Amino acid sequence: MPVHRPGSPRPRRAFLAGALIAVCALVPITPASAAESPDATASATAGTTTNTPVTPARGTARMGMGVAAHDGQDGLPTGTRAAQTEGVDVASYQGNVSWTTLWNSGVRWSYNKASEGTYYTNPYFSQQYTGAYGVGMIRGAYHFATPDTTSGATQANYFVDHGGGWSADGRTLPGTLDIEWNPYGDTCYGKSTSGMVSWIRDFLNQYKARTGRNAVIYTSTTWWSQCTGNYAGFSANPLWIARYASTAGTLPAGWSTYTMWQYTSSGPTVGDHDKFNGALDRVQALAKG
Repeated sequence: MPVHRPGSPRPRRAFLAGALIAVCALVPITPASAAESPDATASATAGTTTNTPVTPARGTARMGMGVAAHDGQDGLPTGTRAAQTEGVDVASYQGNVSWTTLWNSGVRWSYNKASEGTYYTNPYFSQQYTGAYGVGMIRGAYHFATPDTTSGATQANYFVDHGGGWSADGRTLPGTLDIEWNPYGDTCYGKSTSGMVSWIRDFLNQYKARTGRNAVIYTSTTWWSQCTGNYAGFSANPLWIARYASTAGTLPAGWSTYTMWQYTSSGPTVGDHDKFNGALDRVQALAKG
């Protein structure tokens, strides 16, 4: 019978110890990576959640929605030019607007979102449109275009039928086509540059046929260049340029000057503020036609 002496390992324990050493030798021991640490994993997860684009609900698009994200923000207009008239643009997310406050601050004209595509009308349109008129402003309506849903002519009709018409009362501005970055998908709504130009022309022609007026075109130079190929053939339509900076910058091809300029989305009371390129009598002239 073998005798176990103190200090010498038992055979079974010696076998298990040897097996454990062999297994450990086969597994590489490396420091935990940053992604594997609990804090890093939480940060990575949070970062992924934060950076994942969230597609907004249809109908929630508004004028200038993509300007800051695509073109950035770089200051405000330097000084106040006597030959410019302050305005605002509003949509449903601003709710019931304090028009008296805006009037007292010097705002003299406004545009209100009336429609989008052929599936949405602004539930606050009446308060916003008539409220601006009630305090003495010259007002107009705009349509957020979705060229991937229906034709330009169809959307022009929808716009006119839901608040986008024009009247020769001297207080109503011609309707505006808001054509800009697509918040719901492909930047250019899946259209080629020639296809986009055709869609815009279709809208403008139908709007003029219905109202007798050339619609205003709201856009940014970068979007226009990318999605229309910087088309120069719509100079008969007043240009409303979007640029959040100290100057309106380079304009799209075909226009030597802008009629209106959306210069910030963080102005007083409603956020979105604009400059009309002329004194109040020029705003009135545009309204009269």
